[in-house]
Amino acid sequence: MTDDFKFGIEEEYFVVDAESRSVQRKVPSRFILALKKDLGSSVTREMLQAQIEVMTKPSISIQESHVELRELRRSVGAVAAEHGLSVFASGTHPTATWTEAKQTRAVRYDEVMQDLQMLGERNLLCGLHVHVELPDPERRVEIMRRMTPYVPVLIALATSSPFWRSRHTGLMGYRLAAYDELPRTGLPPMFANKAEYDQYIATLVEARVIKDSSYVWWALRPSLKHPTLELRAPDSCTRVSDTLAIAAIYRSLMRYLCRNPEVNSDLGVVDYAIATENKWRAQRYGIHGSFVDKKQTQAIAFSEVIENLIVEIAEDAKELGCAEPVASARDIVKTGTSADVQIAVYREAEHRTGSRGQAFQAVKSWLVEATLQ
Repeated sequence: MTDDFKFGIEEEYFVVDAESRSVQRKVPSRFILALKKDLGSSVTREMLQAQIEVMTKPSISIQESHVELRELRRSVGAVAAEHGLSVFASGTHPTATWTEAKQTRAVRYDEVMQDLQMLGERNLLCGLHVHVELPDPERRVEIMRRMTPYVPVLIALATSSPFWRSRHTGLMGYRLAAYDELPRTGLPPMFANKAEYDQYIATLVEARVIKDSSYVWWALRPSLKHPTLELRAPDSCTRVSDTLAIAAIYRSLMRYLCRNPEVNSDLGVVDYAIATENKWRAQRYGIHGSFVDKKQTQAIAFSEVIENLIVEIAEDAKELGCAEPVASARDIVKTGTSADVQIAVYREAEHRTGSRGQAFQAVKSWLVEATLQ
């Protein structure tokens, strides 16, 4: 094994009509075939036909992944346009009604939908996943436990789901509120070691509750297919630069925790409860709220949280060539997340036109333009 912390990025997109920006209930098979012809295994279908996922190749260069991700978005957008379609990256589609969504036909998705029932049908949500290889894959459960307090920070930076079914939810990141209805989601349990995790998975498999660990959908999980610890909590980021900032921070954190085994080594029930509270605060307020810190007597503004984190992982970010995208998290705090822009676009358009429908249309148009910029 190497210590270069190779990583890969997965982004989920909504497939929409090119003109109305309405979510596609049924995606033409010719569109999927054209995508596969152009992008091969770099693109896959999701459980609902209205969604697709793109994947970068494993890399040790954040710059190379940046170029690849932009090219993937460009290629998907070009193929979609040829079929009267478009795509955008966002945690939720602002106006889609989940009852109209159609499942993708596949054995795995049939099994999942049979188990989840209506919760599976409601899963019209798009996320960002980041895989990072550890020098020793046997440490993934240990690192997963110690990484838990940092997850809310990454959720806040990625918020892109303020709207749901043509309503302003009041949350900056509504996606996880809906996603966490599913079983085996949320922050991972605080397993003390790999043996406890293996016992948990083996028990569920032997009881025929799940087939394997790929049916566990926590905010962090050891990947079944790859020697990686997979981050799954963030919303799909509309802007490529936000995706890269989150991937760079997560990768740098992985190196930092591997090098400093004492950091978060003594996490307990109180720490987990605080992380859960901060996860909620990230969903509700995004970058505008404050986080709870057990060591402090008062809440800490998110701007201070991110500044402390950038300093904390600075050495690791530099060694991995991630210093610039890590520092760009400051820009997200200054200019806002996708959720901030969506709300601003909506309010401006509603004030100008006096129409909620036109306001939502403006939001969807911005999402397409910013995704494919």
